[in-house]
Amino acid sequence: MSHPETTNTAPACPACDAREFKERFQLTDRLYHTTREQFSILECKVCGLLRLYPWPDAAVLDRYYPPGYWFSPQPDTAHRLEEAYRRLVLRDHVRFVRTALRHSSAHGLVLDVGCGGGLFLHLLHEEGFPVAGLDFSFEAASVAWKRNGVPAVCANLGHAPVSAETCSGVTMFHVLEHVYDPAAYLECAHRMLKPDGRLIVQVPNAECWQFRVFSSRWNGLDVPRHLINFRRRDILRLIELAGFEIIREKHFSLRDNPAGFATSVSTALDPMARRVRGVKEGGAVRLVKDLVYFCLVVAGLPFAALEALFNAGSSIMIEARKKQ
Repeated sequence: MSHPETTNTAPACPACDAREFKERFQLTDRLYHTTREQFSILECKVCGLLRLYPWPDAAVLDRYYPPGYWFSPQPDTAHRLEEAYRRLVLRDHVRFVRTALRHSSAHGLVLDVGCGGGLFLHLLHEEGFPVAGLDFSFEAASVAWKRNGVPAVCANLGHAPVSAETCSGVTMFHVLEHVYDPAAYLECAHRMLKPDGRLIVQVPNAECWQFRVFSSRWNGLDVPRHLINFRRRDILRLIELAGFEIIREKHFSLRDNPAGFATSVSTALDPMARRVRGVKEGGAVRLVKDLVYFCLVVAGLPFAALEALFNAGSSIMIEARKKQ
């Protein structure tokens, strides 16, 4: 595919305000098949930031987030196995957040932005932390309440019913790449956190080895839901500009990195994608497909661990606190 120069049609780069770009890819929704519309991935010729073009209008954005994109298990063997797996791999996130909170002198609510079905918060609450969730989907917030017993509201962070300096922690797992103004989200988190509170952010890493291997098939692009594709330096700079200092980074996620490898290999086998697309399959077929997908996850585990060892994992998790 040719990569035509793009200088006038796209808005300025959100990172450096430059107006010179090159088109890396033209893609549609490979994962959920919500649209056949083609989108471009543009690379800024000045700072190198990757972003989606055009950004979907806010009035139609919800059509790209179909019902059920969060996990709500059903009473069958395949779903019970999937929930057990999710509980296992989410422990990785719980440990990271637990360590951050226990090294903080702040005590208060832990707010998870983009909480989905609330399983992460349920596991964190079992560790003894007071928790609440926030999601733009009413259905997801309902699942969090009813299935996982987590108090959750449907709202964006700018309109969350949370007072200033009341949170000991604000977590954003795979949120900032989805929003039009990630800087505003970080500023809201800064306002809500207590002086020694902790911000935990995770985003896909556009400098990862998986992107180099899979190119336009890399699951982390997730067109058209991911508006900005952050590299390490992009997300660190954004967090620091919002008034935070970086404490810790983690380049491996047991939940996300091996599974991202498997989905990049075959979106047709991704369990959530199959469920969202309404693929017709019996219980036995679903179980077999899930097992094949799990084998791909296991096969991708050594590669995901190796890339993370060189700080090139397919996701990056960051702990930060307010600048002193």
